[in-house]
Amino acid sequence: MELVTGRSGKPHITSQQVRQLQQGIFGENACILNTGSMLTPEVQSSNKIRIKDGALMFQGALFTVKVGVYDEVTINNGNQGMKRKDVIAVKYTYDSSRNIESGEWAVVQGTPAASNPAVPSMPVTDGDAQAGDAEVYCPVFVINLDGINVTGVDIIPPMMDDMSTINKYLSELRDKTLKTKNYIVEEGNNPNGKYRKWNDGTLEMWFDSNLTCAIDAKAGNIYQSIEFPVKYPVASKTSCRPVLSIGGGGAIWGNVYGSSDNFKSGFKYHVLAATSWGKASFILSYYVRGTWK
Repeated sequence: MELVTGRSGKPHITSQQVRQLQQGIFGENACILNTGSMLTPEVQSSNKIRIKDGALMFQGALFTVKVGVYDEVTINNGNQGMKRKDVIAVKYTYDSSRNIESGEWAVVQGTPAASNPAVPSMPVTDGDAQAGDAEVYCPVFVINLDGINVTGVDIIPPMMDDMSTINKYLSELRDKTLKTKNYIVEEGNNPNGKYRKWNDGTLEMWFDSNLTCAIDAKAGNIYQSIEFPVKYPVASKTSCRPVLSIGGGGAIWGNVYGSSDNFKSGFKYHVLAATSWGKASFILSYYVRGTWK
């Protein structure tokens, strides 16, 4: 373990440690920071792309075009009657013999095609600066060529908003959410069914299942099945009134009864029929409304 952000009496902070910090904040993937001109590309001619000032974060490494200046990147001319896609990438290089790291623009030329040209792959596709790899490529722009003309430039990395903008978005989202009269705060399921919790405290639960049973026990003028227990996926804070549905044809219906806690955690039911069934197959469904808070 080593203290990085502390005085040690000698130079001790490494680029790898700075990348660790920034990778933890911004993530490993590339993003363009919301600063300067945000690396805006401008087509200057059929083979020159101007890249305005800005900053790119990739694998925790910060690459910049200085404020108030621009870079110009040259690509090879296109071919008449053919289309092509080139990539302008940031190339990270580590010279282990001198322990020197550097970054520069690199052009990866695509293959001309009569239609639908492919975006070229990077010379190195899985480089890792933190692991000490000699080369790492980060695709930033796709240059679209139709014949000898550049028809457009696509920006690959997303733009990362600054913290004040993110906080503003989150604040607006929170305010909008709180003003909403009712909204879902949690949904889930388990072997006992599915449930949905609403902001106002409402709890909805439901269940669908195929069931086969005998309905052959005489009960007055009708017949009934054995007793079946049902347990809700989530217990309700207040009493519920389950709605039981039996589908599948024939004069078959369900009868809800029996609960030790006023139907807060489940219920029992019989399947009833007008005639005796040695084996009946049907779809069992129930729906319950209760409260979770």
